[in-house]
Amino acid sequence: MTTAISTTTLDVARHVAAVAHPRAGAVATFVGQVRDHDPDVRGEVVALVYSAHPVAADVLARLAAAAADDDAVLGVAASHRTGSLTVGEPAIVVAVSTAHRALAFEVCRDLVERIKAELPVWKREVLADGSHVWVGSA
Repeated sequence: MTTAISTTTLDVARHVAAVAHPRAGAVATFVGQVRDHDPDVRGEVVALVYSAHPVAADVLARLAAAAADDDAVLGVAASHRTGSLTVGEPAIVVAVSTAHRALAFEVCRDLVERIKAELPVWKREVLADGSHVWVGSA
């Protein structure tokens, strides 16, 4: 199992390599990337600035460990970026390996949903006009 809260670019190939296993017949991946719009916000998004609570790395490790707590799950790798990201850059990468595709897809999706719901990371959307909007903050 590999997890990280990172200030550097996330590498999808490294995540796939981290879950490599001789019994793996499937590796499911998810890449969440910065898009140029938010349906809930008026204006063009030009960047996202992510901030993480100091316990975020521990929370991510706990969530990944829970996802990996099944003998049929052969590997889990999950990372989330912090700092300023531009349109197209990956903000989150998750990879899961299993013997069969259905379980790999299921575990990957469930882990992504838990990360989105529980990881103490917030984002500030920077708009083309120079304004910004906080998302996921209290």
